[in-house]
Amino acid sequence: QVQLAESGGGLVQAGGSLRVSCAASGLTFTSNVMGWFRQAPGKEREFVAAISGLATTTYYADSVKGRFTISRDNPKNTAYLQMNSLKAEDTAMYYCTAARTIMTFRRGGADYWGKGTLITVSS
Repeated sequence: QVQLAESGGGLVQAGGSLRVSCAASGLTFTSNVMGWFRQAPGKEREFVAAISGLATTTYYADSVKGRFTISRDNPKNTAYLQMNSLKAEDTAMYYCTAARTIMTFRRGGADYWGKGTLITVSS
């Protein structure tokens, strides 16, 4: 059974930084693209970032490019999202996801989802 467990969410002031982690189990970690989606209250879910299995390629939404960095530690089966220069509009539930190919993310979905971690940015 695949499990994706997010941690590290919370409240942060605008302009601050936060790192969220995603511990994965039940899947062959390096065979999966890891990604993050987010959903703000009253808004549609949106893609945030993804990283290929061997961490050779990363993908970012335009809204976070230059501020967020996705990474992964394959021996630890863990993915990370480092968020800097946070803005009030980054407030959302952040979901860790996994998919066999980047095309799944590009279609707006994922094969596996975590339960999410809430990030609130106060202005």
